[in-house]
Amino acid sequence: MSFLISFISDPALICLLCAAVLLAVLYFSTGYKNSAFKFPPGPTPLPIIGNLHLVDLRRQDKSLMKLAEKYGPIFTLHFGFQKVVVLTGYEVVREALVNYTEEFVDRPSIPIFDQIQNGNGLFFSIGELWRTTRRFTVSSMRNLGMGKKMIEGRIFEELHFLIEMIKSFKGELETITLLYSLICVTAAATSH
Repeated sequence: MSFLISFISDPALICLLCAAVLLAVLYFSTGYKNSAFKFPPGPTPLPIIGNLHLVDLRRQDKSLMKLAEKYGPIFTLHFGFQKVVVLTGYEVVREALVNYTEEFVDRPSIPIFDQIQNGNGLFFSIGELWRTTRRFTVSSMRNLGMGKKMIEGRIFEELHFLIEMIKSFKGELETITLLYSLICVTAAATSH
């Protein structure tokens, strides 16, 4: 009885007990086991951190291959509350990318890049926006000569001018502004 009284009177132990109860509630309420989708097997996640403790951040490849030995070439990991399906091995990755192209064509949306690019841009766009932007970019690059023999001559010509310009500096630094770079790119695209 005296143990119980000393336990109740110690605030640190009460906080520890509350934290343990909160973690247990979080673990069982997030539905790690019960999901609308049937995920491949994987290691049992810990509350809050999931399976992050199993992945060496310096050598992720070795960590994932070690897990693949136990769970097979397709398994599920939990990074915090985010479920991630991991594919290992050439055959499995090839089958996923070739036979299930539509399911694997997109990447997750990253909010910071959406905010920076206002929903536009080629590098971090996804879905139909990515396809449209890529088609436009490839078409524009082909119009400028990409993939054609004639662009090689243009590159050598511009390279000659660049080398002469660098030699004219005689070792002194020259500040190149973004506006200057934009003018050069525009001039190179329209001069030929």
